[in-house]
Amino acid sequence: MTELLEEQPLPEDRYFDRELSWMEFNKRVLDQAEDRTRVPLIERAKFLAIFSSNLDEFFMVRIAGLKRRIDAGVAQPSVSGIMPKDLHERLLARVAELVVEQSDLFQHDVRPALAAEGIEFLRWDELTATEKDNMRTVFSERIFPVLTPLAVDSSHPFPYISGLSLNLAVLLRNPTTGARQFARIKVPPLLPRFMAVAEGRYLPLEEIIGRHLGQLFTGMHVISHTTFRVTRNEDIEVEEDDAENLLTALERELLRSKVGRPPVRLEVQDDIDDAMLTMLKNEVDVREDEVFRLPAPLDLTGLFLLGDSPREDLKYPNFLPTTHPELAEAETASPADMFGALQKRDVLVQHPYDSFATSVQRFIEQAAADPHVLALKQTLYRTSGDSPIIDALIEAAAAGKQVLAIVEIKARFDEENNITWARKLERAGVHVGYGMVGLKTHCKLSLVVRDEPGGLKRYCHIGTGNYNPKTARQYEDLGLLTSNPIITDDVARLFNHLSGITQQRDYRRLLVAPHGLRSGILEHIEAEIANQRAGKPAGIRIKVNSLVDEATTDALYRASMAGVPVEIWVRGICTIRPQVPGLSENIKVRSILGRFLEHSRIYYFHNKGRPIVGIGSADLMHRNLDRRVEAIVGLSQQRHVDQIMDLFDLAFAPDTVHWSLTDSTWTPHLLDEEGNPLNDLQETLIRQFSNRRAR
Repeated sequence: MTELLEEQPLPEDRYFDRELSWMEFNKRVLDQAEDRTRVPLIERAKFLAIFSSNLDEFFMVRIAGLKRRIDAGVAQPSVSGIMPKDLHERLLARVAELVVEQSDLFQHDVRPALAAEGIEFLRWDELTATEKDNMRTVFSERIFPVLTPLAVDSSHPFPYISGLSLNLAVLLRNPTTGARQFARIKVPPLLPRFMAVAEGRYLPLEEIIGRHLGQLFTGMHVISHTTFRVTRNEDIEVEEDDAENLLTALERELLRSKVGRPPVRLEVQDDIDDAMLTMLKNEVDVREDEVFRLPAPLDLTGLFLLGDSPREDLKYPNFLPTTHPELAEAETASPADMFGALQKRDVLVQHPYDSFATSVQRFIEQAAADPHVLALKQTLYRTSGDSPIIDALIEAAAAGKQVLAIVEIKARFDEENNITWARKLERAGVHVGYGMVGLKTHCKLSLVVRDEPGGLKRYCHIGTGNYNPKTARQYEDLGLLTSNPIITDDVARLFNHLSGITQQRDYRRLLVAPHGLRSGILEHIEAEIANQRAGKPAGIRIKVNSLVDEATTDALYRASMAGVPVEIWVRGICTIRPQVPGLSENIKVRSILGRFLEHSRIYYFHNKGRPIVGIGSADLMHRNLDRRVEAIVGLSQQRHVDQIMDLFDLAFAPDTVHWSLTDSTWTPHLLDEEGNPLNDLQETLIRQFSNRRAR
């Protein structure tokens, strides 16, 4: 780092804690569930489910890691200055506040509102006589055969409670001896979480089981029962000796991880009696502050089922992505000619507004089918179960093309899926690589080599999102489709680096982690500081999922102190503290949440009026910059730069719905001064993309 970024010392308390920042991100998700003005009712319920799903993962990974450090006696404070034990306590206290808020919102707002619309989540006593009879039949025919009650006594130890499983705790009495006994029943995860008893009427599966305990414990008296749920450390750790045995090692670790993971949270129904709670705490081995008592039903991720509801009037209006205008001619040609379109111009697509199916997916599918294509190379981080991308790679290999797939089998929580696709691709003759030892391959790249009259020509796609057709309809992402020889040569060399043994570190149009991405960003920030001090136009705009990296944060602080205007658009974690006098007055931070998950990463530097703009896969986090292979590509076409500038202008407009960060406090901006709803960024983009024309 050069002198401009090494000047006066910065305050020691300049970082907001990353874990506490994440908690405030999930609070913004909860804000969506509370928004009666902009968010349709079923979507509000789904945001409650997203909040729960996010929190599950946070406990399984972040809280678990923190607890592991505490148990190991680590006394090193985080960069925010908080000791692990203190941070753990603060996080659990904040979780306790938020889950109560979530529960109250469901019980007293969303649930009654759904009921008023004919969508009811019921208790057994609220069923009609006919519905009860039907559920008795369902229990006998579909539920009872798959239940396994486990008693606890001198010959039956307390059973292992798998992570995130929903369970019934049952207290029994032997009518002959009077002795009390505990039993556990796991709610079958393969059955619907909420059973449909009639159109729009749902009953929790555990309610049905709880009403039929007599059939499971014949001859015993059921004193009481309640539900509980345990969360465990689920972070997979693999020693990467070499790439050859990585797949086997991960398969072995996944099998081992089914049991033995330490607990990090216990959720119990609020009607649990003290004796049963004490027994569960002791057997599961959790502390008092790791226990969360909540009203039934536990685990609101089950509300995702409302996504299949026929009540379209209670959802976001239907949205159909459109074909990018610059690909429209290629789409209508017979056969489709993506390569002809890309010979004319680079194409910047933004999903889900631009159709993934008629751009990126069509690009890969055409490459697989085109007899002139000789080779197809692809990175795969996450993809869907019925992925047309996987099918296209298999088709290309079957046609005799050279096909390489770099599969990241260590993608968290997708390990088993990715192992399945890796094996499937290998059997089909695809050359499958697993990236580099010690690094996850997170870059989003596709490269095609085609034999044309003028010689071999390469085409590529560089994106910010996964090659997953399903999430491409839900996540906002950017991607560049190009035949630019400089970019395609960079991508070809990066693929060689991933699949072979090279020391490649220098690229002309790419910034690549872990060797050159952070330093490249810091150089651009430094240049903006120099421009500002020289009286030349300067400015920085960054859009990321998370901002955590200290070196980049410090550079942005120094840019602000030099007078450079900095705009940061962040979805999740943000450890920078904007609007702090003397430190960050020139830094503005916004977060935008909506029907689509904001996922693209953009880096914009004003560069004296000749903007330098890059898009890619990397967030400003240690894992992205130091422990992953990431790629950011520079945009050279003015119309693409203009598109990015317009996007930021819209996101930072005063009349756009957003959350603003001041120091460490997030403030929602949903209404104007007269109480009217502000403009929704994503709805505005839907209208703009629907009305555009090719330039």
